[in-house]
Order: sequence, then structure tokens, then C-alpha cells
Amino acid sequence: MTVQSTIPAPHVSDTKVPVHVAIIMDGNGRWAKARGLDRSAGHVEGVNTVRRITEAASEAGIGYLTLYAFSTENWNRPQSEVDALMHLIGMAIERETPDLIRNNVRLTMIGDTDRMPPEALDRLNGCIESTSHCSGLTLCLALSYSARWELAEAVRRISNEVADRRLAVGDIDEHTVSRFLTTASMPDPDLLIRTGGDQRISNFLLWQIAYSEIYFTPTYWPDFTKEQFREALDSYAGRERRFGLTSEQVLSDCDGATSP
Repeated sequence: MTVQSTIPAPHVSDTKVPVHVAIIMDGNGRWAKARGLDRSAGHVEGVNTVRRITEAASEAGIGYLTLYAFSTENWNRPQSEVDALMHLIGMAIERETPDLIRNNVRLTMIGDTDRMPPEALDRLNGCIESTSHCSGLTLCLALSYSARWELAEAVRRISNEVADRRLAVGDIDEHTVSRFLTTASMPDPDLLIRTGGDQRISNFLLWQIAYSEIYFTPTYWPDFTKEQFREALDSYAGRERRFGLTSEQVLSDCDGATSP
């Protein structure tokens, strides 16, 4: 994986680059089916897209890139496909680890890792440990992940804190919930991209994307290019993020922030 973090991306305004981009990588199987190939061929090609989009994110100066690689619902797919995908993920991460280190990319992972095959999990943990010192782009893989699982886990952990008298019920607020999520160490996504044509969230980061901008594209993930990624960033740069305020309030806040 060749990541050139010092090269600025074209088009995108320097002042409107999202800090955190999350992507639902959809369309691998349909890409393969359209070409008369086995679904696994789509997943293999999808790994190449992960490489180039990671490069593009680093080039654009994005701090966090979270990729929805495997949902808890995906465990219900044919076992042969699940096994092949788990093997591919482990092999690909192990292969890319030296380039991630060379380009200062840190790998993290969120999800129910108890369900992961030991071989794949060992390879992923090896890369996470090997890249832990990197200070550039944080690449987060959502594996065996679902937002409902994550929220249920947060509720259980908060309940334990209350039962042990380390947390008072009256002190629980939205910030408390955020602290108990798997993404507690990351800012919420500014931009959510979904490839493949479907326009739904599919149980991904439901709490965290409350105010994320959303960008849908019909392009299957294996065909998603750096230029298309930059088009998504351009779309984001052209939007006004109001967070419940009026346009006038946002403009006033911006003027106040830039006044001497």
C-alpha cells in the first residue's frame, strides 16, 4: 500500500476536508456476478479498492477512515463465502502491514471480535500492534460489527458501572454513552459514503452518524476510484453543516471565529 500523505488532493477545499470519513463498501458480490465471476472475486478486487481509497484519504489529509468490512449479519451468508472473506481479510492486512508502517498509517478495529476466526484475528492484531506507533491516518476496520450490538454492549457496560456504584444514574447523558462506544477514541464521522447504489445505513455507526453528511453512489466498491472519492469530498465541501442551527447562526459563528 503506497500512501503519500504529503500530496494534497485536487479539488477539495483545504478548509472543508472532513476529519473522519466512514464508508459502507457495498457491491463486491454484484460486481463479480455482473462479470460471471464467483463472489469471492469481487472481494479480492475490493481489497485493491481499499488500498487506493486509503491512499486518497491520506493524500487529502483525512485523520480517520472507517471501513465497514463485515457486519454481524454477514455471518449468515454461505459458510464458504464467510470463510473465504475472513481468510482474505487476514492475508491482505498481513501483506499490507509493511506499507502501512512505511506510510505512517495506524490500523484499529471495532466489532465483536469474539466471533472472528483465530487465524484472521491474530493477523489483524499483529498489524494493529505493529502500526500502533504510527501517527498519520487512522484506518479503522469495522469487522463483525453492528451498531445495535455496539449500543447493547454500551448499555451493559454502563449498567455494570451503575451497579458497582462507579456511576450515578442521574449523571448518564449522551456523552456518557459516547464514552462507552467502540469508537470512543475517534471523532464522529463528518462524512458517510455508501457505494453500490443502495440508499440505507445498514446498521452502521447509528449513534455516531447523527449529524454526518451522507453521500450515496451507484458505483460498486471494486470500481470506486480515487477521483470518485474526491468527488464525494467535493460534495461534502459544498454543504452547509448546521447541527440544528439556522444558516444565519452558522454564518455568525463563523464570522466570530475568524474575527481578530
